[in-house]
Amino acid sequence: MSKPDLNIGIIGYNFMGKAHSNAWLQANKFFDAPYNAVLKAACGRNEQATRAFAENWGWEKVETDWRKVIGRDDIDLIDIATPQVLHHDIAVAAAEAGKHIFCEKPMCLTTTEAKGMLAAAEKAGVRHYLNHNYRRVPAIRLARRLIDEGAVGRIYHWRCAYQQDWIVDPNFPLTWQLTKEAAGTGPHADLNSHTVDLAHYLVGDIKDVSCTMASFIKERPIPSEGATAFSEAETSPAEMGEVTVEDTSLMHVEFENGAIGSFEATRFAAGRRNRNSFEIYGSEGSISFNLEQMNELQVYSRNDPPHAQGFKTILATEPCHDYMKNWWPPGHVIGYEHEFVHAAADFMEAIASGTPIDPDFSDGVKTMAV
Repeated sequence: MSKPDLNIGIIGYNFMGKAHSNAWLQANKFFDAPYNAVLKAACGRNEQATRAFAENWGWEKVETDWRKVIGRDDIDLIDIATPQVLHHDIAVAAAEAGKHIFCEKPMCLTTTEAKGMLAAAEKAGVRHYLNHNYRRVPAIRLARRLIDEGAVGRIYHWRCAYQQDWIVDPNFPLTWQLTKEAAGTGPHADLNSHTVDLAHYLVGDIKDVSCTMASFIKERPIPSEGATAFSEAETSPAEMGEVTVEDTSLMHVEFENGAIGSFEATRFAAGRRNRNSFEIYGSEGSISFNLEQMNELQVYSRNDPPHAQGFKTILATEPCHDYMKNWWPPGHVIGYEHEFVHAAADFMEAIASGTPIDPDFSDGVKTMAV
């Protein structure tokens, strides 16, 4: 029996456009999804680059105006893979057109925008998903399961750090991620949006916040047109532009349940390519995770006999771990791109069943508020 088609229009074609395209293609190959994901239309401002992207990934049509994609009768779902400055307007228009929404993080620029996106999606009755993809790492799902089972007991501490190093070089160009106009903030939103979402997922809601920010490099070379954060961009030493977002932040919080937490976000941690790590300490034990070893979870239990106490490493690749039965035999690890595949498969299930998916725009509003 053939599956109904779910026609997708994607807006944005760089890093996240590639990750999302791969996810829709792989979801039908590895998961028994209720729809056949159809890559119907790709949209970007640069027609030549968008056309090359579409040809490579198998998108049927190309547009340069996102409003035209949303207005097409043959589109069921809008995938937002643009800089966050565009998220609000695209999401609201998509909702008003009755399209389901798969939106990249950070959600938008302000809490007011986030509330507007949520209100529009709820009014339209469409499914909406905010892609904090790390919730769909099997080892992190295992952490949530162990917490729910009481393995950690009462949580006292959350400690996390999201560390990258891609702008340590002062000659790195002034890409859009380094401008307040396009990005809103620097790593405080870009990276901490992920870790705040994980803290909400694993520990609970946050009620009180204090934060220190710092900027280290005030000006950078203006890049050539089309440069991205992860490409070799041509720059002119004579043309400099102002960096208008912070370079690092250190946030301390109190959770509703009484736990306290710390959040470090930086792009100036030399040698840390994409280290998203957290530690949870409770009355009965502890949990530790590092995305750079994303298939492993470190677990300590105070209830083990004294001669056997110590952190143990769980390799979360068994079929009993979330999503893993759809991939390879135990011990055959998965990677970054698989989180996106899990999200695409879960979102299709949510659309078919008419049930919410987490995190959605309501979760995004909470994260934006923090």
